[in-house]
Amino acid sequence: MSLKKKVGRLLIAGFKGITMSDEIKYLIHEYHIGGIILFGRNIGTPEEILHLTRSLQHEAKIAGYSTPLLICIDQENGVVRRLGEGTTIIPGAMLLGATNNPQHAFTAGVITGKELKALGVNWNLAPVVDVNNNPKNPVIGVRSFGEDQHKVAEFAKQSMLGMQKAKVMTTLKHFPGHGDTSVDSHLDLPIINHDLQRLHEVELVPFKECIAAGANAIMTAHVYFPALEKEENTPATLSRSVITNLLREELKFDGVITTDCMEMDAIAKGIGTVNGAVKAIQAGVDLVMVSHIHSLQEQSILKLVEAVENGDISEEQIDESINRIEKMINNYTSWVEIEETNTVPEFVGSEEHKDAVKEIYLDGVTVVQDHGKAIQKDEKVLLIYPTNQYAMMVEDKRYSTIEMAEQLMNVHSSVDVMEIIPTSYNEVISTISTVVQSYDRIVVLTLNAVQQTVQEQFVQEILKTGKLVDVVAIRSPYDVSLFTSANRLICTYEFTKSAFEVVSQYLVGNIQLNGKLPVTIS
Repeated sequence: MSLKKKVGRLLIAGFKGITMSDEIKYLIHEYHIGGIILFGRNIGTPEEILHLTRSLQHEAKIAGYSTPLLICIDQENGVVRRLGEGTTIIPGAMLLGATNNPQHAFTAGVITGKELKALGVNWNLAPVVDVNNNPKNPVIGVRSFGEDQHKVAEFAKQSMLGMQKAKVMTTLKHFPGHGDTSVDSHLDLPIINHDLQRLHEVELVPFKECIAAGANAIMTAHVYFPALEKEENTPATLSRSVITNLLREELKFDGVITTDCMEMDAIAKGIGTVNGAVKAIQAGVDLVMVSHIHSLQEQSILKLVEAVENGDISEEQIDESINRIEKMINNYTSWVEIEETNTVPEFVGSEEHKDAVKEIYLDGVTVVQDHGKAIQKDEKVLLIYPTNQYAMMVEDKRYSTIEMAEQLMNVHSSVDVMEIIPTSYNEVISTISTVVQSYDRIVVLTLNAVQQTVQEQFVQEILKTGKLVDVVAIRSPYDVSLFTSANRLICTYEFTKSAFEVVSQYLVGNIQLNGKLPVTIS
């Protein structure tokens, strides 16, 4: 194998469109890139997804690959999910944590894995094993199973084992921990100042337990840890002290290590994507992820080839990485299996899968406060909900908060709706008391009100009217701490159709919900 094709095996690349692009085809043939990352931009119907993944694998086989391509996706479920219509909506991490039942995490993992595998996706960039011990974290939050490191470890392990049972490779992220940050690494470089003892007692606990249980891959965090890395403002992704000394040597992880996307600003605005790719490999990672821009993908490969030729990276290290990658692939997929997966199985998006996850939603959606006043049949209800405005960079813009209106209308005959763009709260605060006067009941959804003062003020104005108000926190559970004078406070942790369905049933008194908060609300 030529050096450029050896080095190419260490790149994960993305592209636009639901069919294979000429640029990605070129990277497959010219450089034998190791894998593809799919985003919402690549997702059509289940049949279209399978056609895409099969065509990518067919191209790799024609190009002379010895093993199939890695085809990966961020299917964390909940707020970070890529699959769309025709597949099962599966609860995300914090809702699973709220069930207090790790078996639910295993079940969700199996269903996730089965549906991904059936569509030709062989590697999931999940579970998130970060401990959400900072309420102000803008990028992890409900992507975490909770604030207790031991609970996070158990739920992450069960999620991982469930996906592995379905023959999908898994990824623990974001090493050595992204939970206690107040900065989104998509936008800047977060810093975690904890000492080594604290990291071992909290942040590293889920990683250790999942490694012991057979983790396939680990994704690095673009976060700077001064206790682990002497060079100032060097994120874990680029730190040999973190990747080789801690993860490989001390924690004895012998699986595949991948970076998070190297186009994120924590890297791109510092060392830069291309130079960062070289430094990440020098630090000891096996796979470099460049998710979006073709020129940066090719430049990264060429820069790595140059580094090997100059002696800055040994060819032996490249070979070791390829061996780890191919070992992981061979344990989970084969050319024969890919050829046999030529139609979408009936279980994708099936009623059986939907019924299984509905039980999880009933056990996870959480009633924090209930004064016993369900919506009555003769009540006139106003539902107020915020437009989804892409709360985190990692989220998918395709999913809408409007689904709650449909679900509530399914169970109650008199519902009017009021949609608010988050930037417009100030405009409606002065008139909201007049608007709500003609209604018996107000149901208001909050979307990270704890981080948006104007949204909090808006809900407080509604509460002042004396109307019966039910507040549903559809993202951050910390929102409920702001509205204790409400009739009912409910946390769904995500704005998925399935979560809205069960919360609507609860609001009209048809069902009970069993979730328990997985984080402390002060």
